[in-house]
Amino acid sequence: MPRLNGFRRPAVSLLTALTFVVLAVTGIIAFVLPFSVGIVGLHSLMGFVFVALVGLHVINNRRPLTNYLRGQLLGLALAVTSVLTLLFWWQPPPIRVLLSWSGNLGPAIERFQMDDEEMVFDYHPTPDYQLRLTVRTGPAYHAKSPPQVAIWLENQGGYHIKTLLAPAAEYEVPYWTFKHAGWQKAKREAEQLGEVDAVSSATPNGSFDPADYILPRSADESTPYSLLLEINQPGDNQPSLVHAVEIDNSLPRSFQLLELRGYPKREPDDESDAEMWALYYVDDSFSSALDLIDSALLTIDRAHVD
Repeated sequence: MPRLNGFRRPAVSLLTALTFVVLAVTGIIAFVLPFSVGIVGLHSLMGFVFVALVGLHVINNRRPLTNYLRGQLLGLALAVTSVLTLLFWWQPPPIRVLLSWSGNLGPAIERFQMDDEEMVFDYHPTPDYQLRLTVRTGPAYHAKSPPQVAIWLENQGGYHIKTLLAPAAEYEVPYWTFKHAGWQKAKREAEQLGEVDAVSSATPNGSFDPADYILPRSADESTPYSLLLEINQPGDNQPSLVHAVEIDNSLPRSFQLLELRGYPKREPDDESDAEMWALYYVDDSFSSALDLIDSALLTIDRAHVD
């Protein structure tokens, strides 16, 4: 038994050290380089192995470790660990700056970034479809008091398909709020009738599944849809403005500019007292609202649709 222990201790220590080296190297690679399933998978799985080896290491060295727990440094170690854990969890501005240096932004489907010069929205539902909306800011845009922005998709019937970016204050972007509320209502009614699956697989223009529009199985099944952006600067006493562009996978274009569609205005309710909104042409009453956006470019990289 002593002979076995004599072998086990150095073996566990050596394996623990080598596993730590792998974790350190893969951790640095994961921070510096773009996201990789292989690197993240290796780092995560090796982490489980490291936890098991640490457990064995604790068993082998329980006596000296017990003495450490009785020492005066235990409180200091717990305090330092707690502070670092809270800092890394809450991510105050200095930590966010540090994380921004990373090349690994993760496998995020949606990502939105905003600064003084532009707003960038990325949507990557699959490696075969990568959408980027780059909005160059105008002279009326101020990063310290940014406007409210909503980005969503609509089918040819003008019905909401999917919200890509929801605003922080819904009441500041009433057109998106109206469209999104209608989508939620229609989906609830379909779910109550048990028809969501049928609607999603029958005609693409009536589907609740955005994949039916964004990633059609063939060009014959492709249905045009639109991307809309509503922007409003709180406190400027001017309505929000809606910019839009039509996307057609059967006639794919890599670059498209969004056009100003108008401003939303509530219409008289219909006979069923349902709320109605429509877009109106921009008139001379608009000033700074027109200068929030200089241009909006939609870029789509997609695999060929047969």
